[in-house]
Amino acid sequence: MSAETYRDAWGIPHLRADTPRELARAQGRVTARDRAWQLEVERHRAQGTSASFLGPEALSWDRLARRARLADTARRCFTALEQKDPETAAWVRAYADGVNEGLTETTHPTSTPPAPEFARTGLAPGHWDPWTPLGVWLATHILFAGFPAKLWREHVATHLGPEAVALFATDGPGTAGSNGWLVSGERTTTGHALIAGDPHRFIEDPGVYQQIHLSCPEFDVVGLAVPGVPGVAHFGHTGTVAWAITNAMADYQDLYRERLRRTGAGVEALGPDGTWHRAARHTETIHVAGEDTVEVEIIETDRGPVIAGGPEGLDDGTPAALSLRYPPRVTADLGFGALLPLLRARRVADVDRALDAWAEPVNVVQAADTEGGLLHRVAGRVPVRPAANGLRPVPAWEPGHEWTGWHTPPRAGLTEGVAVMANQRGPSTPLGVEFAAPHRADRIAALLAGKERWSASDMPAIHMDTHLASATPLLDHLATLTTETTETTPTTKTTLTTETTPTTETTPTTPTTATSLTPKAAALRDRLLAWDRRMDADSADAAAYAAVRSAVVRRLAAHLALSPAAVAPAYPEVLQPWLALVPRVAYALEHLLRADDLYGIDRAATVRAALEEIAGRPPAGPWGDTHRLAPWRALPTAATAHGDEPGLSGDHDCVLCTSPVPGLTDRAARGPAARYVWDLADRENSRWVVPHGASGVPGSPHHRDQQPLWLDGELAPVVTDFDRLTKESDD
Repeated sequence: MSAETYRDAWGIPHLRADTPRELARAQGRVTARDRAWQLEVERHRAQGTSASFLGPEALSWDRLARRARLADTARRCFTALEQKDPETAAWVRAYADGVNEGLTETTHPTSTPPAPEFARTGLAPGHWDPWTPLGVWLATHILFAGFPAKLWREHVATHLGPEAVALFATDGPGTAGSNGWLVSGERTTTGHALIAGDPHRFIEDPGVYQQIHLSCPEFDVVGLAVPGVPGVAHFGHTGTVAWAITNAMADYQDLYRERLRRTGAGVEALGPDGTWHRAARHTETIHVAGEDTVEVEIIETDRGPVIAGGPEGLDDGTPAALSLRYPPRVTADLGFGALLPLLRARRVADVDRALDAWAEPVNVVQAADTEGGLLHRVAGRVPVRPAANGLRPVPAWEPGHEWTGWHTPPRAGLTEGVAVMANQRGPSTPLGVEFAAPHRADRIAALLAGKERWSASDMPAIHMDTHLASATPLLDHLATLTTETTETTPTTKTTLTTETTPTTETTPTTPTTATSLTPKAAALRDRLLAWDRRMDADSADAAAYAAVRSAVVRRLAAHLALSPAAVAPAYPEVLQPWLALVPRVAYALEHLLRADDLYGIDRAATVRAALEEIAGRPPAGPWGDTHRLAPWRALPTAATAHGDEPGLSGDHDCVLCTSPVPGLTDRAARGPAARYVWDLADRENSRWVVPHGASGVPGSPHHRDQQPLWLDGELAPVVTDFDRLTKESDD
């Protein structure tokens, strides 16, 4: 194989080959060396076979993967890719061949011992098919658009009324996403653009992003790859053009309520034409480590695969069946045709053309080149259909819910030389229903406005900003608490528009009497009102605020008025996180504290009681004592189960978005899965970091060597000069 592997001081792989296909093979091979266990887990997740070695906890995911037809969709997409774009198909096949080659290697002069997880599970690495990278991509992103939120909207509207949909909307706040900002050359010290940011995802160990350098005569690219997928999809720098993405928060997956019936020939579904249509049906067997095998019925209607329920209803007997319609299943296209053109891009126009082929997930993209070109657009495939499809599951047997085409991805410009993307309402607004609260975007814009010229070395200060604007409503409530009387805060009536955009109308304060605060509670209130609103790991005030916030969340969620929404419907376990009341209260706390007449709940009394509770039992230490990293591992160890992870600064609505779930846990399972700064003046002046390290093998010197940088807000240098790298010896 005419490819060479080099490493920098952080163990990051730098690959050089004669052709893109040889380079893809080398990328697959080195990824298998560095991330063998991770690749094995992802392959099984894409196939719906992970319970075979992870046990019953993985069964719910495997059921969803099978019923949603992830593996079959990946095969269809690869077959279509072979016909439409044989060059890209051969390139993907070469990557899979490289993975297989790397997985079969038992020794290597510079490698660490094989991942210990294989020995613990008795598992041997399996075979990668050419379509497996597409399956990994699909499995990684199938829940990314959050279609289960439609189940929540239906649930809360049914039990609390239609107005509850806006009250619990993620705008105030909701999903964690990503930060990204583009600073044009007119606002930098070099006269060339800077792109910086950090994708917020579940923090996994090994990490969800792989730093890599891919070089051949056709291109030379550094970027963040997804292990198991060739190329550099989301974040890359070719030397003359760079790009980065955030989740557009678009709505492009639909749920249909199906009416199914069994016949002698199988299963039929009632269609919008009023007649019954034959549904595809077969059964599959899931092997579960330590338990009996489980048989799963696979049904697919004209809308899509049935992911919950069936002819007999849900597991508890509730009559329901839900099918999922998602673009790759409809079009047999995952957008992999964009990957090679992105690597070959030289200017913004090249990136723009490549992204016209992008499919999933739907992203907001920013790009800049060395000639001053700038790009800010949405990329991805969003179906045209009625607005009702975006809100809740719609009846498959009624006409008017069909897909009728595809939206043209919107574009946007810069404001005063800057563009900020943080999952807020922006260019993708016409394509979505709910978006992240504007706090992160507003804070980044304010910080960028505070300085006339920016350099690459200035960017980490923005990455690590811990100001929590969303603390305002709770602090406003605290400000009304006195030792004699209280006044209710200015209330806000929340209404629901057709896009579920919360609109507000403020009403005057009204006085009300209340029990006096105890001295301890009064002191805590005064302390929090004087707090600088920074969620720093060493801040005792931040810990106290978080404790009061959690107590308020728990008390609201436990209130009798909200109890009808406390019991979630019997949908599959993998969908239950979207239906849990406490997290929904936590992430909607701003709306709930400001709304007019929250189902008769006395919020002033609730806040007072929470304050008294925490004053009587305050946190023992600063925020970082309980706000600790909680990375997901497919095979947890005893040490990680005891929480031996570092304390963190930040919070859900800080730019440093390390997300706890108030009311449940202060631990952060989500956060910056990477940080980057792309410098268009000099790529060697670019920087990056990941939460752990380049290696996925515990005990490797590069398994966790970047974590101190990640915790402190520092970045590792991007090195692209092969003369400054260490070449690995050949086998």
